[in-house]
Amino acid sequence: MSEATILSIGEAMVELSKIDSQGHWKVGIAGDTLNTAWYLRRLLPSDWHVSYFTRVGTGEFSQMMVDFLNSESIGTEHVGRDDHREIGLYAISLQDGERSFSYWRENSAARLLAKDSAALTNAVSRAEIAYLSGITVAILPDEGRAALIQAVREARAKGTRIIFDPNLRPRLWPDTRVMCDRIEAVAAEANLILPSFDDESEYFGDTDPDATIARYLKLGAGQVIVKAGGGAIHFGGNQGAGVIDDLKRMNPVDTTSAGDSFNAGFLAAQIQQADIETAIRAGHQLSSRVIMHHGALVPEAVEAPQ
Repeated sequence: MSEATILSIGEAMVELSKIDSQGHWKVGIAGDTLNTAWYLRRLLPSDWHVSYFTRVGTGEFSQMMVDFLNSESIGTEHVGRDDHREIGLYAISLQDGERSFSYWRENSAARLLAKDSAALTNAVSRAEIAYLSGITVAILPDEGRAALIQAVREARAKGTRIIFDPNLRPRLWPDTRVMCDRIEAVAAEANLILPSFDDESEYFGDTDPDATIARYLKLGAGQVIVKAGGGAIHFGGNQGAGVIDDLKRMNPVDTTSAGDSFNAGFLAAQIQQADIETAIRAGHQLSSRVIMHHGALVPEAVEAPQ
């Protein structure tokens, strides 16, 4: 296993974010697992290597993404190329700080990121930590999803720590039953799960965050951290259990990347030996700064690691 390597797996897209009421938009590169990787790169010391596993095309926007990753010191050694597809695009619209999205991603190259299953298995097994989300799982065809599950199962058995954010997006699935079944199949292979209670309650019927924790622990997770949109955070598992209910709530400007940045803040703190409660507070602190700015990636929200 490679030393001090974290591999984030998923889809990055061209992001259009509306920045004012005069019709001005900002063009960038973002996507849930890339957002987390980007914040991790800024939070972790330089002896950690942060890399991204995805698939892109050969056109201008795909090269824009690769150039962006390189410029941000995120490894591109696991970025595959596709001669027939391009990266997707999404646009963020805001009303009272809450986001809505429009997507153009049906023929995204990232949907075939697991096509070379041997490359995927090798990359995951050589990482110390592998991070993926429910969106990673949702965009894949059945055979790609099976390859991903097999890759993380084998890697976990060899010692890679598998981190999974269910990030439930029903519009990416044929129906909610399929979504829930596939999400739980991946969750069963994860060491740490980072769900959001609003989603878990709506789609799995969990009555409270403790029910979410119990369900994922029963599947095989080692630890579960249940996010609550800035509210009390419940946690349980082999690193301890409890509730943090004194977190300051913010009136957001833009909730884009709230959960992604929380995950990065939490993981970066844990990697640097923080206890679980301190790590949760670090995740909340970063997320609280991110939601006060427009867009997914907010340089001014990140304090440089000491």
